[in-house]
Amino acid sequence: MQLLFALLALGALRPLAGEESHWCYEIQASNYSCLGPDRWQEDCQKSRQSPINIVTTKAEVDHSLGPFHFSGYEQRKARVVENNGHSVMVLLGDEEISISGGGLPARYRATQLHLHWSRELDRGSEHSLDGERSAMEMHIVHQKETGTSGNEAQDSEDSIAVLAFLVEAGPTENEGFQPLVTALSAVPTPGINTTMAPSSLWDLLPPEEELRHYFRYMGSLTTPACSETVVWTVFQEPIRLHRDQILEFSSKLYYDQERKINMMDNVRPLQHLGDRSVFKSQAAGRLLPLSLPTLLVPTLSCVMAGLLR
Repeated sequence: MQLLFALLALGALRPLAGEESHWCYEIQASNYSCLGPDRWQEDCQKSRQSPINIVTTKAEVDHSLGPFHFSGYEQRKARVVENNGHSVMVLLGDEEISISGGGLPARYRATQLHLHWSRELDRGSEHSLDGERSAMEMHIVHQKETGTSGNEAQDSEDSIAVLAFLVEAGPTENEGFQPLVTALSAVPTPGINTTMAPSSLWDLLPPEEELRHYFRYMGSLTTPACSETVVWTVFQEPIRLHRDQILEFSSKLYYDQERKINMMDNVRPLQHLGDRSVFKSQAAGRLLPLSLPTLLVPTLSCVMAGLLR
């Protein structure tokens, strides 16, 4: 009889132990027995982690950071969208979508895109620029193609390239994003997928000519196992969605099958930059407002005229 009670006790503990070993975001950790960001394991405690705050004035110009070459981004397809319990993900792995250029050492093939967000419009992005966060952040994840560079080592520090786009609230609806926003209602809980209306990746992004301004650093995945194998590109030009579109992510998606916790604040806290450097393409950086240079020209002209008298 004592043995039976012991076995029952062990059986009761196993699900709890499983929950406690599963990683989650802080909003989940406060409601369930799971590992919040400060307790993430594997590589998550190493020194070259992501996301980071990018101080734009300290980023070093790297002249090798030229324009990207986007292949397959124009393809209009009906893609699978799924709620994976941590975010909403669009699957791209079966398609011929890739990037090269942009200072990358090889060609990288797209595997998926996903987003991070909050109900607050200034705390939903993982990266921040000069201490300011945005409403959302979208990541397009790419895997290095073999045979496209001289270094074919597996799990190298540049085996993954992530394009990060900050998302801000704008005055009008973003029609290109609407197929994904509409699909959210069909994937409310983890493990569910649907097919969104046909669209292209360019429908989700700013115009290509606006993507020449970006920041670059070496970091990690922002979810466990936090592998330090990522070439990060954070674009300066944001995506703009209407506020109502942004809030659909928090209201339509849930972390749990019981729909007790809305999926929001799926954001890893900022990590220390340490001894890493952040680089920028030649044109990247905070630009002066148009009115200021306009005022400076006549002012400097008057000063020069005075000096020449």
